[in-house]
Amino acid sequence: MTTHTKKQFGVWMDTHDATVAVKASPESVDFVILGHVKNPGAERNSNENAANHQEIALTHKFFKEIAAMMPNIDEIHLTGTGQVQEQFIHFLADTPQYKNAVSTESTSNKMGDEQLAAFISKHFS
Repeated sequence: MTTHTKKQFGVWMDTHDATVAVKASPESVDFVILGHVKNPGAERNSNENAANHQEIALTHKFFKEIAAMMPNIDEIHLTGTGQVQEQFIHFLADTPQYKNAVSTESTSNKMGDEQLAAFISKHFS
């Protein structure tokens, strides 16, 4: 019988920033910060339709950059402000590589890297 260690990740995100945490090692309960991703947002545009399309494209790019940091997810916990976590969960579910990942979410204010690592560690323990 093989032992499969779950690849667990945690992400704090809002519409402009994301911080990604990963389990330090398969045996560890501690998480470490893997990296940060920024979404500059759409530029001012007098055409509302063009601005909306640009915002959608930038959000999709933001999601792809976050996902690229996390190959082969088994479990992910998303936290942050607003509704962007739910959008990201749908993005993952619609992506073949991530469709079987178990996703959970919560709401939290922005926190520092150490606080996020502790928060995600506590969630998965």
